[in-house]
Formats: sequence, C-alpha cells, structure tokens
Amino acid sequence: MVITSKSNPLVRDIYKLKDKKFRKERGLYIAEGVKLVNESSLAGCAVERLVCTPRFAESYPEATLISEEVYSYLSDEKSPQGVMAVIKIPQNALCAPQGNCLLLDRIRDPGNIGAIIRTANAAGYREIYTIDCADPYSPKAVRSSMSGIFFVKVFDGSENEVLSALSGVPVICADMDGENVFKFDPPPKFCLCIGNEGSGISDKIMERAKFRVKIPMDNSTESLNAAVSAGIAMYALVRRKFM
Repeated sequence: MVITSKSNPLVRDIYKLKDKKFRKERGLYIAEGVKLVNESSLAGCAVERLVCTPRFAESYPEATLISEEVYSYLSDEKSPQGVMAVIKIPQNALCAPQGNCLLLDRIRDPGNIGAIIRTANAAGYREIYTIDCADPYSPKAVRSSMSGIFFVKVFDGSENEVLSALSGVPVICADMDGENVFKFDPPPKFCLCIGNEGSGISDKIMERAKFRVKIPMDNSTESLNAAVSAGIAMYALVRRKFM
C-alpha cells in the first residue's frame, strides 16, 4: 500500500521533525537521500523508520511506501531523491573527552555546523561540544555533514556545564590575535574552540583558554567563513598525524 495523503498520521509526524522543538520532544531526526540513508545503517544508527517512493521499493523492502507528492511535501531537498530515514538522536551525557575535541560557541548557521562536523569526522575530532548553537540534527545540518553526524558524539550544554566537562583539557581558541596555527605545537590532547560567526568566542571561554591560534591571511582578506576557519585549524593542529 502506498500512502498518498499528507494528513496520514505517519506523514504528519515526520513532517513535524523539520521543527527543532518536535525533534527534541521525540528524540528523532531525518536523514534524507540514498547516501545518507545507506551510511546511517552502516554506521549503526538507530533507524526508527524508513520511507520511500515506489521506485525505491525494491532497494528498501522494509520501508513504508509514500507517493511522490507526499515525499516532496516531506523533503527538504531541492531535488528529492525519494528515500529518507527517521533516526533516534543519541543521548550523550556530558563527560570529559577521550581525545582531541571541538568546542563550538554559538555557531548559529546550520550549514556551518554541518560542514564543521563533516571536517571534524575526517580529521579525527570525534567529540564535539556545543554551546547555544544551531541544531546539528536539523535537516540542513545533517545534509551538510555528509554523514559525519553519524560518526561523532555531540555534547550540548550551558557554558558552565561544558567548561566543567572540559576541566583539565587545554583549550585552544581560534583568535585573530593568536599564534600562527601552522607554527604552533599543540599539546598531546586539546580542545579547539570555534566562536560565533559574528562575535567570536565568549569572554569566559577566552579567559579559560590556554592557547590562542590564528590563520594567517593576506591583507586583502578580513576574515574566513567559520566552517572554513574550523577546517583549516583542525587539520593544522593534527597535521603530523597525516604526514
């Protein structure tokens, strides 16, 4: 049977997952498209439900079938692919990191959050602490993470809670007045902090920072996008790992 009504209870529930409040209430989020759906399964994510259009029925026999029209209604993509997974949001209690980690301070653009998570996973930063950031489980952030969200642990908390969890871990803040990140020799274990797109890192975190690093730039450039800056800094600090 193919669901053809937008008022179907299942369709309504999935549609609501576009809203952060409902994602938080239900503890669920959406991953859309063949690549993300397949990789969520390979990563061992807790997939609660699959839905797809009839043309994907053979590839995903366990999925609930919905019409193309209903899928377009649910989709957040410009060119919907026809398959999406509803996945349980991991409940990670705040704790100390096991390895090098990231601290994201008020990053508000979900595209930036997703891109940072994508690079963090690639560079080996598997624990990400967030303070008042855009939801990393929003459709745009999940899409921008290119499956990175499936392989990292995200810890969210207040500034005091996060700093408490990071007690004893050297914090390195990305700051225009810091040392050249390409010449900086980081400690064996550290937390790299990336600040808000406009106002940077909070005073409290800056006071806590043990080090500050900057990305040297040509005089004609004032600043870099937060996700680009984060990516450069992440790789510069662990460059020996890849040499």
